[in-house]
Amino acid sequence: MKKYLKHLAVILALSNCAMIATASTAIKKADSLKVMTYNIHHANPPAQAGVIDLQAIADVIKSQSPDLVALQELDVLTPRSGNVDQVKKLAELTGMYSYFSKGIDYDGGEYGVAILSKFKINKTERFPLPFKEGLQAEQRSLAIVNVTLPNGSKLDFACTHLDLKDEHRLLQVAEINKVLGNRKNEVILAGDLNLTASNPAMAILEKHFTRSCEQNCAPTIPDVNPDKEIDFILLKKKSKLKVASHKVINDVHASDHLPLVVTYTK
Repeated sequence: MKKYLKHLAVILALSNCAMIATASTAIKKADSLKVMTYNIHHANPPAQAGVIDLQAIADVIKSQSPDLVALQELDVLTPRSGNVDQVKKLAELTGMYSYFSKGIDYDGGEYGVAILSKFKINKTERFPLPFKEGLQAEQRSLAIVNVTLPNGSKLDFACTHLDLKDEHRLLQVAEINKVLGNRKNEVILAGDLNLTASNPAMAILEKHFTRSCEQNCAPTIPDVNPDKEIDFILLKKKSKLKVASHKVINDVHASDHLPLVVTYTK
């Protein structure tokens, strides 16, 4: 009987430890937020001309298990991508909610940016970004979703893909600051900004936002021998969130960009 009671005590003690560990993990998860930005090149692997591989993109996303994903260069119902709605398909493949923000009409369909979210989306917004009159430009947009985090707080998560020319980018970052800079809740901005950290347009963004990495940051493009950082995740200043990790996922060749993953904690 004594031996039985001793074994029972050990089992109960181990069970309590397991419950404490599980609770600790749950608390840690609730207090962290993992976000990704990824320019997917309409799911065309750069080494495979004409090939569309959405499953490869979905596998990259799932391997990191992010809570929120900012995606750029998506096709919706274009012949070059097999007349597939890439946003809806990626949402299906990853088991996430989605929102698409069109940039332009393209090849009989649409082309733009999107957001995937593990959290139910409370609200969506789309803002067309300005460009300098008289200078050729492709219409760009700012996509925003509002979500409720596990701790009950609200977050605006924004995705964009800025223009290649400085003349347009300077106007576009000023507009982004106007839209997002004075919001009261937490704000994260992510995307392919088509600029490096030393570009004057970044200095304008940094009036309201802080980059997830500010020194010795890994490059995000191209996928082979990357040498330039143009994909960023930024947090609105005075946020309670802190960067816990900043990681560029290397040796991924589903796109010509490498995905960037940042974990924030309180």
